[in-house]
Amino acid sequence: MFRNPTTDLIVVLVIVLLIFGPKRLPGLGRQLGQGLREFKDSITGNSDDSADEDRPEIARTSAPPVPGAGEHVTVEPTPTNAGPAREPGERGV
Repeated sequence: MFRNPTTDLIVVLVIVLLIFGPKRLPGLGRQLGQGLREFKDSITGNSDDSADEDRPEIARTSAPPVPGAGEHVTVEPTPTNAGPAREPGERGV
């Protein structure tokens, strides 16, 4: 573009300022920084504990553990010839 790289940078920053305006630039800078940080962490495999504190915790969708679930429980099989349950005093037709 121009001969001086500093002049190139200034021209690009002025164009960005004209396009987005001064009110949106801080938010765009934050989003760009956060995206670059996440990209770097995914490439290197590092996860910063301080970044985890800023993120909201995901709610648990499964049921809480059942007490005694680790123990062996014996279940009696249902008889195959069992009919429908009847109330006492009800006759079968």
